[in-house]
Amino acid sequence: MILPGATLGVLGGGQLGRMFAIRAREMGYRVAVLDPEPGCPAAQVADVHVQGAYDDEAALARFAAQVAAVTTEFENVPADTLAWLRDHCVVRPPVEAVAVAQDRIREKGFLQANRLPTAPWAPVYDAHGLAAAWREVAAPAILKTSRLGYDGKGQVRVDRLEELPGAWSALGEVPCVLERRLALEREISVVLARGEDGAVAAFPAGENVHRDGILHTTTVPAPVPPALAGAAGALAEAVAARLAYVGVLGVELFVAEGGRLFVNELAPRPHNSGHYTMDACAVDQFEQQVRALCGLPLGDPRLLSPVAMVNVLGDCWAGGEPRWDRALALPGVKLHLYGKAQPRPGRKMGHLTCVAPDPATALRTALAAHAALAGPGATTPAPLTEEVACS
Repeated sequence: MILPGATLGVLGGGQLGRMFAIRAREMGYRVAVLDPEPGCPAAQVADVHVQGAYDDEAALARFAAQVAAVTTEFENVPADTLAWLRDHCVVRPPVEAVAVAQDRIREKGFLQANRLPTAPWAPVYDAHGLAAAWREVAAPAILKTSRLGYDGKGQVRVDRLEELPGAWSALGEVPCVLERRLALEREISVVLARGEDGAVAAFPAGENVHRDGILHTTTVPAPVPPALAGAAGALAEAVAARLAYVGVLGVELFVAEGGRLFVNELAPRPHNSGHYTMDACAVDQFEQQVRALCGLPLGDPRLLSPVAMVNVLGDCWAGGEPRWDRALALPGVKLHLYGKAQPRPGRKMGHLTCVAPDPATALRTALAAHAALAGPGATTPAPLTEEVACS
């Protein structure tokens, strides 16, 4: 076990690293962050900021010399970096699990090999593979880059074979997966923690709604039958077990074809849809990340109150500084800002949560709080639309 007083390292200086650092410091640990950007959100609250690229061996050496264990806040840290660090300190989640999750072809192949349900899919490595992939998947489909896509980026919808070459060209002619677009009934996610001893603590499933490919709201408990919620948790646990996972894992699931579950994507880290745990659970996803990293017993993930979360994007600054007072005047609403200096459209700047007696009231109030943020110069937001397949 790695006990309080030790220094924990996090690769990545974004909001997930920031929230991990805050929780770790509350638990008595020191925190070091490796990130190339000065003044990044995690560095603002960490004890040490090693500024450098993730493949800068000199920066990695300075970082490794100060930490007892390292975790990640995003999945696109080079696997070679994690392997190098593994020779110098504890690294969790496992390098192999991160390597699977950061490449969609590997991820889909892993799920298929382990008989874990996914939408029909096929890999595309070059132009010659487009027609073969289409024969296997067919319309309606979505073409996704194998690496680096997120928040709806790196993907193009395709309805006819003739559109596929143009879609592949628009994505840079890089390796991709072609995936069947399911007629979604809803999207849910399960965030869980798994310890080195195989113990698992899963948070309740939440229902997710996306706007323009970016998560907009999460409502917990998800409005699904108890049997389906239980099956979602069991499926997420099966994924973690097959990965020999240690840490916090987000599993995104589609519900389609009469209530069947399909694994969409894996996130080897705390997940945006798990932010509700900060205000509505006995232990949150970031404390679980600390516990799993340090070999401590996992906490109790039980839900204390129905809750809804809504993301606050840079768009909320379109009419001037958001009206935080209006949002916080509503019952049960809490504000979390990420310390980012420059609001931009589509950039995650923070989130609001709302606890309430029931999920519908929580969601209604959270959306009202979000709408109340608009300044006097803001325009009416676009209607909410759900994406068929979101990263």
